[in-house]
Amino acid sequence: MTLAVLGTGIMGAAVARNWLKAGHDVRVWNRTRANAEPLAADGAVVADSAAEAVRGADPVVTMLFDAASVAEVIRAAAPGLAPGTLWLQLSTVGADGADQLGALAAELGLVYVDAPVLGTRGPAEQGKLNVLASGPDEVRARVEELAGPIAAKVTWLGAAGRGSRTKLVVNSWVLTTVAALAQSVALADALGVDFLPLIAGGPLDMVYAQVKTPLMQQRGYPVAFPAEGAVKDARLVGELAAQLGVDSSVVDAARGLLETAVARGFDGDDMAAIYEAVRSPS
Repeated sequence: MTLAVLGTGIMGAAVARNWLKAGHDVRVWNRTRANAEPLAADGAVVADSAAEAVRGADPVVTMLFDAASVAEVIRAAAPGLAPGTLWLQLSTVGADGADQLGALAAELGLVYVDAPVLGTRGPAEQGKLNVLASGPDEVRARVEELAGPIAAKVTWLGAAGRGSRTKLVVNSWVLTTVAALAQSVALADALGVDFLPLIAGGPLDMVYAQVKTPLMQQRGYPVAFPAEGAVKDARLVGELAAQLGVDSSVVDAARGLLETAVARGFDGDDMAAIYEAVRSPS
């Protein structure tokens, strides 16, 4: 099988490597070629254009920032796309974005599977993502087999678009949890109290707190989930909430804090940098 992976950032590079380890032929393309070139050492073919990457490949995988960038890249790839090609869309694009990409797939004659993933850098590199797949039932088995090298779990959700909507449910939890954690850690730090021992081993403890708290305390944020991406996802959650008549004030507050952190120069850092929006800069 020959796969084309369009977008080789943190997540795209990780899934490409795992498919290479599984023995598949993988072509990769990235707008900034230098970000794709390290994959050549793992056996990938680095293409000069999206159209070159997808020519003769099936499936085609997109892992890009948002719906607009995905649409732009797929249109650029269109001269190399054969009708009936499976398009596995792994990016977080939101509800409206997923529907717009579905319409684009229909226009180009592609088989569209909306399949954003749960997990950050670590699970992606370990092949332990949760793929929230949605699309035609007739490709379900193929998608589940294809996801084997990159995922610990595939959650099949029905018609295309349900994957992206469900991803926002989980990201709402992630975003608001990290915002609440930043508030608590900042208060504890201001008092000179170590936060983690207060919750360790009890019902309030969680793995995410154990991972993100040290980053906040050290005020260093090696990226697993970029803050600028978290801002985008918070906006998408708010849009979905408005469509469904659900109050979005909690995630809106998290978005405001993340925007403050981004404005202070932490856009490319991990979303744990939200701490910088609630902790005094001194």
